[in-house]
Amino acid sequence: MKQFAASALLLVASAACCCAQQWEFGGMGGGGFLSNVNVSSPFGSASTGFKTGAAVGGFAGQNLYTHLSGELRYTFLENNLHIRSNGQEATFSGQAHVLHYDLLYHTNRKGSRRQFFVAAGAGMKVFRGTGKEQAYQPLYQFGYMTKTQQVKPMASVGAGVRFTLSDRLFLRAEFRDYITAFPTQLIAPAPGAKFGSILQDFVPMVGLSYEF
Repeated sequence: MKQFAASALLLVASAACCCAQQWEFGGMGGGGFLSNVNVSSPFGSASTGFKTGAAVGGFAGQNLYTHLSGELRYTFLENNLHIRSNGQEATFSGQAHVLHYDLLYHTNRKGSRRQFFVAAGAGMKVFRGTGKEQAYQPLYQFGYMTKTQQVKPMASVGAGVRFTLSDRLFLRAEFRDYITAFPTQLIAPAPGAKFGSILQDFVPMVGLSYEF
């Protein structure tokens, strides 16, 4: 009976370890570099969008198969709004919250010291204007930057590499592209102005992760 109990305990412990090793948690930091969209207006042309800023976030991932894993990710982005035309620029404080789920395909088997991966998924991006609204904004003939919030569906694609530092600790470097429709409630077109429709957010990040 004692041998059976000891064997059962060892089996349970081994199973727990195997289950624990299927999960990975980590934190990342980097920057967000967003594309601008063109603005056409009876008053001329301009560009608008979001300025480069910091990006921080975290993720929880699960190894599903030998080469496939899934990750739930959150990223906070500090990106101010802006409108630019003929050397003049108007700005407005802003930020965004990104939440998405990705599938990752790894080129090497689990346990390799270096794993390259590609990722694709979907989620949402919450744009927020956090500046102080004023009765007069420069370049108002092209658009209005507002203190409001707008949620957009988002596609996520990317690639990266994971390096093994120890049995459970890893260093990750990756690049993501967050693709949404342009948030026209946050930066609203002026009467007669037309904005481009697609916004891309290029986010390189590095960080550490721990596997259970």
